[in-house]
Amino acid sequence: MREYTVAVAGATGVVGQEMIKVLAERRFPVKRLLPLASQRSVGKEVEFQGSKVKVELLTKDSFEGVDIALFSAGAGVSKEIAPQAAKSGAIVIDNSSAFRMDPEVPLVVPEVNPQDAFGHKGIIANPNCSTIQMVVVLKPVHDAFGIERVVVSTYQSVSGWGKEAVDQLWNELEEIVSEHEPIVRKEIPRVLPYQIAFNLFPHIDVFMDEDYTKEEWKMVNETRKIMHSDIRVTATCVRVPVLISHSEAVNVQLREKAAVKEIRTVLSNAPGVIVEDDVLNNIYPMPLYAAGKDEVFVGRIRKDNTVDNGFWLWIVADNLRKGAALNAVQIAELLVKEGKV
Repeated sequence: MREYTVAVAGATGVVGQEMIKVLAERRFPVKRLLPLASQRSVGKEVEFQGSKVKVELLTKDSFEGVDIALFSAGAGVSKEIAPQAAKSGAIVIDNSSAFRMDPEVPLVVPEVNPQDAFGHKGIIANPNCSTIQMVVVLKPVHDAFGIERVVVSTYQSVSGWGKEAVDQLWNELEEIVSEHEPIVRKEIPRVLPYQIAFNLFPHIDVFMDEDYTKEEWKMVNETRKIMHSDIRVTATCVRVPVLISHSEAVNVQLREKAAVKEIRTVLSNAPGVIVEDDVLNNIYPMPLYAAGKDEVFVGRIRKDNTVDNGFWLWIVADNLRKGAALNAVQIAELLVKEGKV
């Protein structure tokens, strides 16, 4: 089997570290791993397949001889450096928002639109974490019954923001336990707009048109692009004091009549989906137990009696794995399998 030189841009971030972990776990055919990061991380070491690999400086000239470049270094860095990486001959799989809505760049979830990956021009975009887990569940339902409209409320973990938000939550919790006081009075470094411990807020990313946040518009526009559909989507995205895994309450209105049993059967046979739906025994997906797992979990499948052909779904997945690192590696695996690298 051919082996590949794989670069990971943003190798010391939470998603970059997860990318390296997933590459090893899935035995991706890596001949050489090239971890790249900013100047402050140069010289640090990452572990890969039992060896320590030194982090090198991420620049436009880092990609000579690289076959696949997994990017998770932020949209600004991706816009500046990813096109240069592609010009050097690497296939870039970018986890940022930089290219997702570019009509020249495919936006890919392998369980949903694998064929799109083969139309790339050097860059493939990894969708937003909350979009990925939702479309993995929506696609088989859409194929079976058609979907007219989606109303989604997300409950997104702090790791979706990054390591600094994770640190903020831990620091706030330590202060709360120390002081037996639910409101943190001490000055603690904060990257989220408010205290997140014992709290939540409907504010992820910046506010944009019609008072929706950028995160909410991502879910609207990315879903339509990935599914090649005019499905109407509206979203409210909420940050919650959970470390890992995003949860979503999704209300779908179908084009055709369906029974709960039929939807459950369709999802039970869908790739990458695990149905956990036995409410009499309190079985339903939860973020704590989805963490570290590759699959998207769905439960609380039930009829919405207020609208024709309406149903509720509760969807949970690890945002660092399927929502980011795993999906990127699966795209790379797809390219390798089809001989497109």
